[in-house]
Amino acid sequence: MESINMVEILGYVASVMVAISLMMKDIIWLRCLNFVGCALFVAYGYSIDAWPVAGMNAFVAGINVFHLIKIYRNKQLQAEPTTA
Repeated sequence: MESINMVEILGYVASVMVAISLMMKDIIWLRCLNFVGCALFVAYGYSIDAWPVAGMNAFVAGINVFHLIKIYRNKQLQAEPTTA
């Protein structure tokens, strides 16, 4: 039986992170865990020279960061007291 290498482990961990992220009810946790999974998939795709895998997951990671920033900015705006 062939031993599993670190690149394969990276791919499995990335898959598990993305799967776990999709089970989250809280959108912030979903975005954070999905970002981690995507970042791991970027590293995995790079290490196996699978540029479509790396590129697509880099794009999705960017979308997650965009939405997280948007969520936190909206929370800050809501927390600021309004002056009349």
